[in-house]
Amino acid sequence: MILFRTIQQEGSAEQVIDRSRFIAFARPVSSKEEADAFFAEIRERYKDATHVVPAFIVGRKKELEWASDAGEPQGTSGPPILAMLEKEDLTNVAVAVVRYFGGRLLGTGGLVRAYSSTAKMAVGDAGIADASERVSFTASFAYTALGKLRNREKEGAFAMRDPAYAEDVTVTVETSPEDEETVRGILTETTAGSVRFGPAERTVGLVPISPDFTEKR
Repeated sequence: MILFRTIQQEGSAEQVIDRSRFIAFARPVSSKEEADAFFAEIRERYKDATHVVPAFIVGRKKELEWASDAGEPQGTSGPPILAMLEKEDLTNVAVAVVRYFGGRLLGTGGLVRAYSSTAKMAVGDAGIADASERVSFTASFAYTALGKLRNREKEGAFAMRDPAYAEDVTVTVETSPEDEETVRGILTETTAGSVRFGPAERTVGLVPISPDFTEKR
């Protein structure tokens, strides 16, 4: 089940528009505190910038949204970045766009386009992903079953990671809650009932989508 849409990792982008330099950074965050720390980091790194414009959305249901124009004319920088994040249905994302003024006024429309487009490029660089609920548990079985399970893994219902080799092979199995019983059945059948399962844990995993985000949108 898809819980929300977010970004996979940190991303950045840069463009020059009418002599003004715009540098955007996007980072996954899960709280206002993480977003504030990110913004402070960018402000410290770009102390000499004309503006550092922040915006973020946090929460599975987008419970908290905030943006600032950071000295630019009202509604021309932070709000357009926030509107872009909302349009793309993203959450748990913080974006900061740095501007070095190049001597030419861009006008209200020009500023909106410059900030939103640079922010969108950074989000595209970070990669869009759907966050979905996942189940993971350990499974221990004889070495003779490993090859057969690797073949079943290619079917896509589950993934095996972090193999540990001792008297038996122990792997961490990850799957969706909907497929958990089916996957346990596959493991049991393939190992002729000799598999030993560890406790299950619920986690949130990211499934990448739209690798050409900046071109498609």
